[in-house]
Parts: sequence; C-alpha cells; structure tokens
Amino acid sequence: MIIACGEALIDMVGEKDPSGRDIFIPCPGGSPYNTAIAIGRILGKKDGNGRTAFLSRLSFDFFGELLVRRLEENNVSASLTVRSQETTTLAFVKLETGKEPSYIFYTKGAADRSLAAADIPAELPPGTSCILFGSISLTMEPSATSIENFIFRESRREDGPVISLDPNVRPLMIPDYGSYVKRFEKWVSHSNMVKISSADFDFIYPGLSPEKGAEKLLEMGPSLIAVTLGEEGGAVFVKRGGAVKKIFTEAYHPVITDTIGAGDTFHGAFLSWLEEHGKLSRKALEQITESEILKSLVFANKAAAIVCSRKGADPPTLAEIETLQ
Repeated sequence: MIIACGEALIDMVGEKDPSGRDIFIPCPGGSPYNTAIAIGRILGKKDGNGRTAFLSRLSFDFFGELLVRRLEENNVSASLTVRSQETTTLAFVKLETGKEPSYIFYTKGAADRSLAAADIPAELPPGTSCILFGSISLTMEPSATSIENFIFRESRREDGPVISLDPNVRPLMIPDYGSYVKRFEKWVSHSNMVKISSADFDFIYPGLSPEKGAEKLLEMGPSLIAVTLGEEGGAVFVKRGGAVKKIFTEAYHPVITDTIGAGDTFHGAFLSWLEEHGKLSRKALEQITESEILKSLVFANKAAAIVCSRKGADPPTLAEIETLQ
C-alpha cells in the first residue's frame, strides 16, 4: 500500500463564462491528494482492496464530503483520514498561457492544516510500501510538524517503507526562505526518493541547474531524484559507481488545456510503476537498473501528458496510459 500524506483542498479554477465574465469552478485538489487519486486510478484494487490510502484531516462541510467521496470513487482508502468541523482549504488558481499556474490560498483554521500528532496512526497498515509527502502541508502548522515527525519516525525504521518527497513549492506560502530551505534539506535527508520540478529548483537553489541541484540532493541521502522539466520532459538521477547518472526522456505533447496536477500525476504514476513491478522498497530502489528507470519515466511522462490535456487535476487510468503512443 502507498500512503499519501498532506493537504486536500478545493482548487477554484478561473475561466470565462459565455458572456466573458471571470468565474471560478471548484475542483478537488491538493498535491498529495491528486497523487493519491492518480495512484488509485492506475493501481486499482487487489483482492477487493485499494492499494493506496490518504492520510489527512478533512472537513465535514460539503467540500470535505466531495473530497472524501472522490477518494472512495477512485480506489483510495479514507480510513486514515480524520474528519473535523474546520472548513476546507480553498486555492484560487489563475491560468495564463505559457506560464505556471499562480495560486492564492485560503487556509486559516482549515481542516487539513490542523492535522495534529494525535491524528497520526501509531502503526502503519500491513503491507505499506511507501509514504509520500510534501507541498503546502509542510508550510502550515500544526500539519507541518505533525507530518515531519511522522516521516522522521518511519524513516528511522530499518524495515520501514520508501519515503518519497515532492516539495511542490508555492512561494506565496513560504514567508522565510532560509528557514524553509533548511527544513527542506532535512526532509530530503530522511527520504529515499525526491520528485522535484525545475521550478522548485529555481526557488530553492536559484542559479543552480536541475542537474547540479539533483547532484546536491543525492549527497543528502536519497537513492533517486526524479526531476520534471515541463515541456522538455523528465529526468531521473542516481548514483552509479561513485558518479551521478542521468536518465532522460522527452515529454509527450498533447493539446495542453492546463498543467494543474501534472507534477502530482507524474509522481503518482512513477510510484505506481515501481509498486507494480516490485521496485518500491528501499533495497530495490538502491538496485534499480537504468532500463527500469527509463520505463518508469516514460510511463510517468505519459500520465502527465494526459492530465495536461484535461481541465484541472484529472489523472488518467492505467488503460489510458497504456494506449498513449
């Protein structure tokens, strides 16, 4: 089982109505939430049970009900999700051609940012192979500290699951750059894998290329760094024989509707491929071959291309990925 841990919110996606007025359409979102949906759609169920679960704190309001219902409809267990009376986080999204989406977040007193230590399970469900975490849940308290301590606890277990970080940086949510980078590097040091975008690198290590940034992160301990490069494609960096090896594949280029959820879907598809092929363990990740990395990278790029052809974070199914040539 893969556990996705972090925020779940409503993306209010801007568009024009038939009369030309600006309107906002509510769409379920949040980086770890989107990744959970992607994994649920790709891996489906095994022996009648879902293969992924979502760990967070969600509201009883009608947006919270929508979020929980969507999890259940997409093979994602909500058994690790705590329900509360706090409201649901809202993210207003502005889309501009050729640019990354820009966001405004409304999080004060929201349910997902209120995740507390008491909400974290004392033990993981049997068969947990991976925990993924990151994004704005790591910029808000008390959720940031609750998730951080959970990750540190599990990373220290000799038989623990793979820890996969996606920082999914939102600068608007980071008031203290220096403190954030220091904390980010501590998360990296407790992770076995990092999925990161070139835009994330631009913020965290300005002036450093994705290649040099990936080398820097590998020195902190992870076995694998997966970097999304937008329209250029994606690359994975691993250490082999004391040197850093880059495995690269070009992007697929569908008609782009928007890029909301592209990185989240890439992350979910990459982890799904590893899980399905018996590579989602700490030992297997250390020994993964370049051929296997390339296959997982192509698979993840296909999934990201499909979600870019749709409005909002709407990840593809396994069948849709396999039919994309």
